[in-house]
Amino acid sequence: MKFLCLAYEEQRALDALSENEWHALRKETLDYVDRLQKSGRLILAQALQSAATASTLRVRSGKLSVIDGPFAETKEQIGGFFLIEAGDFDEAVQVAAQWPSARIGSIEVRPIEEELRMDRRYATASRHRETTT
Repeated sequence: MKFLCLAYEEQRALDALSENEWHALRKETLDYVDRLQKSGRLILAQALQSAATASTLRVRSGKLSVIDGPFAETKEQIGGFFLIEAGDFDEAVQVAAQWPSARIGSIEVRPIEEELRMDRRYATASRHRETTT
């Protein structure tokens, strides 16, 4: 199964890192990416530019509206994503939990919909739980 993992980060937490801490986190992340690639689990990983460079658009009644920035005002914003292959949801969570920036941000793990379903797209999730370890 494929899972998209969205890495959320708080700009202040990243800015608070010393140069040495930033380089250590970056190296740890690149090393983890390398291990995931070698294991065959990683399909794609990409960092995103700052949310300050984003625009959000909507089309309503045929009219385009574009605003600067992300859709919602939040402390954490999407900093990047990685697409992985895992046997099941629990395995995907374990892979995502080892992503280094999970210690200073959060990772959203979501199964990929391999094809557009004929029934309701957002029916009640069969797997929604909070787990702490």
